[in-house]
Amino acid sequence: MTTIVAVRKGNQIAIAADSQTTFGDDQKLLAPYDCFHDKIFRHGDSYLAVSGSAAHDLVLQGALKDLKKKDLSSRQGIFDTFRKLHPKLKDGFYLRPEEDEEDPYESSQMMVVIANAHGIFGVYPMREIYEFSRIWAIGSGRKFAMGAMYAAYDQDLCASEIAEIGVRAGCEFDVSSSMPMSIYTVELAANTAKEA
Repeated sequence: MTTIVAVRKGNQIAIAADSQTTFGDDQKLLAPYDCFHDKIFRHGDSYLAVSGSAAHDLVLQGALKDLKKKDLSSRQGIFDTFRKLHPKLKDGFYLRPEEDEEDPYESSQMMVVIANAHGIFGVYPMREIYEFSRIWAIGSGRKFAMGAMYAAYDQDLCASEIAEIGVRAGCEFDVSSSMPMSIYTVELAANTAKEA
């Protein structure tokens, strides 16, 4: 229950998130009451944000810290990293990997957006890895954010301004997203910027 967005434009990538935590259907924890309301965390040169259970945030930070070899710079590197993380999530953090009986693989139960100098990447529950060329959003406010960012993308705005528009739209219309937002930017690596 959140609005998390990432935008790639020019030589800049921005990642942004709202600050509300929601408990069930009827209780919310707003930023003024939450000492740790920033949903984005830094790991090395990457920024990560997680949608799903609030427990995922500290679990993912701990699991990444414990993993000796990791690569968050490419689709293949992220896949290999999260494949190595999955048994650690089960054994060290007690992840319950069951979702649907028909699922072909065990689930990691989380959606993650990664932003770094190499691009914007999405990690989905069965370790599907996507690389996004312009915009992406996850969480309950994602549809509002995607529409707003799509409408703003071709305007004379930088990545962080477009990301802000996306989170604001999510907070305006999604009951599980609220301001203030956190936003971080990175410059694309020289060889990556040429590909954009």
